[in-house]
Amino acid sequence: MNVRRSAAVLAAVAVFGSVAAPAAFADDASPSPALPSGLYGKTDPKFDGVFRQSYALLAQHTEGVKPAAKAVDWLTGQQCASGGYAAYRADAAEPCNSKTTVDSNSTAAAVQALAALGGEQKTVKKSVDWLKSVQNKDGGWGYNPGLPTDANSTGIVIGALVAAGENPADVKSQDGKSAYDALPKLAMDCDKDGGAFGLADAKSGKLAPNADATAAGVLGSLGRGLVVAPPKKTEPAGTKCAKPDTATQAASNGTGYLLDTLGRTDDHLMSAMPGAKEQPDFGNTADAVLALAAAGQQDQAEKSAEWLAKNSADWAKQSGPAAYAQLILAANAAGLDARDFGGADLVKQLNATGPAPESASKSPAASDEEKKDDDGGVSIWWIIGVGLVAGIGIGFLYSGNRKKQQL
Repeated sequence: MNVRRSAAVLAAVAVFGSVAAPAAFADDASPSPALPSGLYGKTDPKFDGVFRQSYALLAQHTEGVKPAAKAVDWLTGQQCASGGYAAYRADAAEPCNSKTTVDSNSTAAAVQALAALGGEQKTVKKSVDWLKSVQNKDGGWGYNPGLPTDANSTGIVIGALVAAGENPADVKSQDGKSAYDALPKLAMDCDKDGGAFGLADAKSGKLAPNADATAAGVLGSLGRGLVVAPPKKTEPAGTKCAKPDTATQAASNGTGYLLDTLGRTDDHLMSAMPGAKEQPDFGNTADAVLALAAAGQQDQAEKSAEWLAKNSADWAKQSGPAAYAQLILAANAAGLDARDFGGADLVKQLNATGPAPESASKSPAASDEEKKDDDGGVSIWWIIGVGLVAGIGIGFLYSGNRKKQQL
């Protein structure tokens, strides 16, 4: 999958059927006529417009790039009066109504981008209030209001809450549950399932181990978002896999699962979407890099990011802005240079997919500030967070995000 799209792809499957949904996300999908000049990407934004825009702005900000004002205005203009965001509204002048399919992933991604950029406090607060209003009783979030809790949606919302200055542990449902109560319920058995977080089967609702849900679950359980500073050194893999009674233990179990999985597959993940051809999954591998960096697993995060640097160029070119953005965030988390990623300047490539930014290079001041953050071991962002998730491809974004519940 490309960046966090799986949750949205699965939502599309539920609405349009198994044939129509994949076609909607094909790399060669016909572009919509007269796309807004402030929007990043040229493919049909029906399922991922807000997500890919949010990832693009977030990645630019992380690299010291000031986005074009009209790109930010396009994103703020997509917000409904309720504070929620749909994946895309062709006519934002038309008020949202009961047929407008707002979702937690698009909303949480927009919160993270706008909180990072600053100057949009009212917009951010309105969206955070909407996210709180659609929290499930178990403390988590589903892709759309009323859907069962899934790890990807809950993870990206946690990142949004943190980006907005909220403590996720204090954001509780009417039953007094927080996201940290919900995530351990999505963690699976150690012996049989390796401690992974699960993805629910569309028909039975039964959880099955899923690497991208695990990446999202680990990141969320650690209270982190999409912008992760590289760890100073690799920490021990964690305690032995044990019953996930807490979010901390669930994160430890999930980290072990990712390490084991990547160790068996040449440092990258394989596609696990229903009906998808078995092939390397670039977006979900990038998600795993973020989770492992957040968990202090620098060695594997760097190995997987280096694999992406060698192999992801064609995927990113076909997938567009969300893919470039996700690779930038992965490079950032692994301590690699996004401007020389396998010989490619990801920042330049991302900038070329939309309106020219107001400034496209890191200023000396930005570089100095970044160095201070690195010296202090503090995540440069939060700032920013979460992460898909699912994206142009949809996952943790278009992965995803970025970003994974079977609906």
